[in-house]
Amino acid sequence: MDARRTVLTLVFVVSLFLLWEAWMKQGASQAPTTANQPDLSQSANKASASAGGVPSPSVALDKLAPPSGAAAAGQAPGDSASKTGARVVLRNTDLALEIDTQGARLVGAVLLNQPSSNYEGGRVRLFDTRPGQEFEAQTGLVGQGAQGKAFPNHTQAFFAVPLKSGQDAQRTVVLASESGGVKLMKTISLDPSGFKVHVSHTVLNTGADPVNPSLYLQLMRSGNPPPGESQFYQTFTGPALYTDQKKFQKVGFSDIEKGRQDHVKQAPDGWIGLIQHYFVSAWILSNQAPREFFTRRLGNNLYSAGLIQALPEVSPGAQQTHEALLYVGPQVQRTLEGLAPGLELVVDYSWLTFIAKPIYWSLEQLHALVGNWGWAIVLLTIIIKALFYPLSAASYKSMAKMKAVAPRMTALKERYGDDKAKFNQAMMELYKNEKINPLGGCLPVLVQIPVFLALYWVLLASVEMRDAPWVLWITDLAAPDPYYILPVIMAATMFLQTKLNPAPPDPIQAKVMLFMPLVFSVFFFFFPAGLVLYWLVNNVVSIAQQWVIMKRVNGVT
Repeated sequence: MDARRTVLTLVFVVSLFLLWEAWMKQGASQAPTTANQPDLSQSANKASASAGGVPSPSVALDKLAPPSGAAAAGQAPGDSASKTGARVVLRNTDLALEIDTQGARLVGAVLLNQPSSNYEGGRVRLFDTRPGQEFEAQTGLVGQGAQGKAFPNHTQAFFAVPLKSGQDAQRTVVLASESGGVKLMKTISLDPSGFKVHVSHTVLNTGADPVNPSLYLQLMRSGNPPPGESQFYQTFTGPALYTDQKKFQKVGFSDIEKGRQDHVKQAPDGWIGLIQHYFVSAWILSNQAPREFFTRRLGNNLYSAGLIQALPEVSPGAQQTHEALLYVGPQVQRTLEGLAPGLELVVDYSWLTFIAKPIYWSLEQLHALVGNWGWAIVLLTIIIKALFYPLSAASYKSMAKMKAVAPRMTALKERYGDDKAKFNQAMMELYKNEKINPLGGCLPVLVQIPVFLALYWVLLASVEMRDAPWVLWITDLAAPDPYYILPVIMAATMFLQTKLNPAPPDPIQAKVMLFMPLVFSVFFFFFPAGLVLYWLVNNVVSIAQQWVIMKRVNGVT
């Protein structure tokens, strides 16, 4: 009985530890040493934020030298970078997008249907220019043309171009800039709804010689965590990319800071983006042309991630148009699956994705049935417990037999006192006579651990839980219970479970088991209410199953 109890205790502790460690690891690997020390020099940050440095392609894509008018990769730009232009705002039913004509940069993105008290205006804001929260999307051309002038890039001024007939001024803007014998026109537009930003780059050769520019798409961001990030735990914030070659990869800001980023550099496909808890911003190219991925440190706790693609030669007087898609919004899996291969993997379920995906699908179907994510969690928990009932029954039957011989175990303990060798020998003889396997109930518990861990990741990573109410005081399943009612009730159910289990003969061990519910319930004060709800329902169903089975076996209640 001691061996079995020890194994079960270790299983529980290890499970909780794995959850905790994984949760902390998600954020620990991303934070550079300067993440919690924002630069107080607003002008310095503004300069870097406005430019982010024009990237330079490597030998594989480097048909031209880096532009002479721009900063070298990884360095702060010159004076032109600190300029700001007029602001243009595009809007649909879900997204308000702010564009700075200095560089035609996307400097503001407010998710209109994602409320949050952590952001100014009460809505989640992904792109921002405020010191310490810099985040923007930048595009342009790499290379130089006539008189060594740089092609148009995000450090240069753009001017508005009149819209064509049928273009909606509320959702479309055309900005142009000319330099180095090349005119670049960016058409930025939104759909009537959703979070897709269409960015069309039209390259017109206004010079006398052919040009070979490269197009770059990048995201520049502060290394600081998003507003409202808990000091008690951190989720991952940083670059992520996907290619058919290497699949999904995450890159921590700390790795970029140390120059140790290990990700695919060149591929004929794939996307790159920046992710944070519940949200993602990603550049997507639909063509299957070679591209180079990069992640860089820009200084002042600023980082960039993006891609560069060499464009076909443009003859004098000719023009080419190249389409790009920027998704900036919540990590809704059904939406992401339809945008690009592997984009749904930003909803990171760790190594248990193969289990978590069917669990999420089941949860989604139940939500469609009942219309409430809290009740969907309750129903899914009951279904999982029903599926595992045969395994649970085997475990509870073993526990019932253990509890039935508990008085005899106590007698053996009193008889042999501190002689552990004789006590263990007598205990094993008792198990043999009663046909009890002291570890018989452990395997069913071990089998269920991956399912619990997978469900944990589903509840932690799914944006659908954000601001999703259940009942009464639970108005956000992704946030901790504000009044700690669920953790307290869960602690009570854990205490009741310990009373149903056979008492250990060792008084010290008995006290430890008695206080375990109190100790572990403290952890759940800080866990999302959705996860605590799952564990609470799981405990209640387990208690009911255990009571029925134990009563059926030998009448022990």
